[in-house]
Amino acid sequence: MKAILSLMLCALPLLAADPPKLHVLKSRASTIDPRAKEYPDIGFVFKDPTGKVMDSETAVVDTRVAPKGKLVIWLMGYNAPLFERVAGYGYHAIQVSYANQWFGKMPKDKLNDSTSLGKMRLEAATGDDHTDWVKLAKPDGMMERSFQFVKWLAKEHPEGKWGQFITPDGKGLKWDLVTVSGASHGATTAARFAVHQKVDRVVMFCGPRDQTETWQGFPSATPPERFFGFSHVLDGGWTGDHYCRSWLMLGLNKFGPIVDVDKTPAPYGNSRRLTTAFDVKGDANKAHSSVTPGGAAWKDDKGKYKHEDVWKYLFNHPTDKVGEAVPPEAKCKLNQPEKT
Repeated sequence: MKAILSLMLCALPLLAADPPKLHVLKSRASTIDPRAKEYPDIGFVFKDPTGKVMDSETAVVDTRVAPKGKLVIWLMGYNAPLFERVAGYGYHAIQVSYANQWFGKMPKDKLNDSTSLGKMRLEAATGDDHTDWVKLAKPDGMMERSFQFVKWLAKEHPEGKWGQFITPDGKGLKWDLVTVSGASHGATTAARFAVHQKVDRVVMFCGPRDQTETWQGFPSATPPERFFGFSHVLDGGWTGDHYCRSWLMLGLNKFGPIVDVDKTPAPYGNSRRLTTAFDVKGDANKAHSSVTPGGAAWKDDKGKYKHEDVWKYLFNHPTDKVGEAVPPEAKCKLNQPEKT
């Protein structure tokens, strides 16, 4: 009888354990960290005028998948189809609330002065003082909000093993285990941050831009072969040479030519510069948002995404496997002092 009872007691934790699944966890930056503040002048607030929550943060991990021990930080609004794929690759992933509404509120005289955009991006990312236009406190930078979110996740979701991304002294994240990624504005900030702070990888959808800035040419803390970009050729960032300029200044031509993924299969010559030209009916706005999973993405007749291999490549291709260097494209205009 005692043996039977012992077996039943041993089985209880197994019966109570949550079965492996895709876990989606949400909270708010202002709930996680009481130090978080609002900055209405740049649209960095907890709620908009209609009462819509603006500081929501989302985390995803799939416990059915062998973990990679790497964390993806997404610098845009939560994209469920993208996060499902990233989690399916074995990554932990978070979307963090940080200052990203400031662009339209920046004084016009700062938009083309070659330094202000990059400084503001760096302040939004780090919370450190890089610009005299806005003064963000450290708890409101992307770095600290990401750290506080991961600390909260480690406590609230121990099954997810989020604590593995926290430094031994408990004071920050292990940035060498982090992929920073985003689309458009988020891609540009991800790249600017990675030039400043060494990370494991950078995945840039429809970006980066900042076509009058110089930061893309700064010595980079993150080795250039760890930057991966993907955009549509009808995106306005191409018609204005914004993407090719940033890619060249980051030195990505050292790792292969610009590759059309619709004509060249994975691994795309091991290039870091990927494009698509699928039919978007001439719609530049659709082209801009077509490179991430979602309504504008390319699908076949059955609704299956056509760029699954591209997304998998961007997040998983070994960084030490690179294509052959090519000269900078002569037609790409590097000097664009008047464009916005």
